[in-house]
Amino acid sequence: MNDVRVGELLRKKKVIVCCGAGGVGKTTTAAAISIAAARAGRRVLVLTIDPSRRLAETLGVSRNPTDPVRIPKDRSDAAGITTGSLDAWMLDIKLVSDGAVRRLVKSEADAQRILTNRIYQQVSTMVAGMHEYTAMEALHRLVHAGQYDLVVLDTPPSRNALDFLEAPKRLSGLVDSRAISAFLPKSDSLVARAASRVIEKILGAVFGQEFAHEFVTFIGTFTSIFQSLNVDVNEMRRFLSGDDVAFLLVSSPAPAALTEASFFHDKTRELSLPFRAFVLNRSHATDAGRPMPTEPQDASDAVRSGLPKLAGLAEIEKAAAVRDLTLLGELQKRAGQGATAIALPDLPQGADDVSTLVTVAEALASS
Repeated sequence: MNDVRVGELLRKKKVIVCCGAGGVGKTTTAAAISIAAARAGRRVLVLTIDPSRRLAETLGVSRNPTDPVRIPKDRSDAAGITTGSLDAWMLDIKLVSDGAVRRLVKSEADAQRILTNRIYQQVSTMVAGMHEYTAMEALHRLVHAGQYDLVVLDTPPSRNALDFLEAPKRLSGLVDSRAISAFLPKSDSLVARAASRVIEKILGAVFGQEFAHEFVTFIGTFTSIFQSLNVDVNEMRRFLSGDDVAFLLVSSPAPAALTEASFFHDKTRELSLPFRAFVLNRSHATDAGRPMPTEPQDASDAVRSGLPKLAGLAEIEKAAAVRDLTLLGELQKRAGQGATAIALPDLPQGADDVSTLVTVAEALASS
């Protein structure tokens, strides 16, 4: 029996990362964890890079704010948040990237030169890893600013959920590649400057002089910015391996989701990340032990005639409960020491309103 409790994690950790396959209720779980922690008196931010955008909509905040937004008072009151607070932020790649540029350059004029560069405008939204990279940059800044007691990160589906940990390495590879480094002046020698002019001249002949100039300007300026960002993100990666962080995997009883659970668990071991819990969502495990329907002594003919159908449905639910209880036990064994597995109830109506999120939050807080 493991001694880890999810309720303790949300009351004590500084960062909780929620991962899982698409459609298993990961975003709902992240929102419910955030509400539970805020109800416990903590200053909480739920940060999402999930493109579904459901989290912001459910909590009643705009989709692309420039900074974290406090959830509306009516939502906060409905969630029973009194001593704590809850902010939400759905990351916009371009906004976070632009903010990083402004923080790291020397002047607003330098910032505008980069931000208006057409190459930068394309790369900031299209380069593989930029989405996850901006998430890491934002997470690093928000955690170390000290404004929040807990940051809950709602990630994309699990096959990509850990990309933000490897994004610095991938983008470093891009910047350090021979194709890119050829455009960077390595010294002030006459040969180096002549080589740069030749390369720019070739680009100008092929793509036009304006494009060539913007490209060389982008490579020269953004490389130095990236090197500064890379230091911060590598620090964040070390932080995410520490005791103040918990990685949670949300799954459902569906075979495909359980396959993703196995993949994610293996990946956390490979990266030495603090995996702390499987969350079996949309589960009937909590229904185990419910009594089967019996015929009342004063049952009417209509009740007697309908009882066999009711009993059949109850048998189906009982089988699902046994199945999910078995799955929960298997996940508990797989979690190993220092981690746990919990079950959340199946909610046929979904969890797109605050009252239902509170129900899930209470289940998490008590688990």
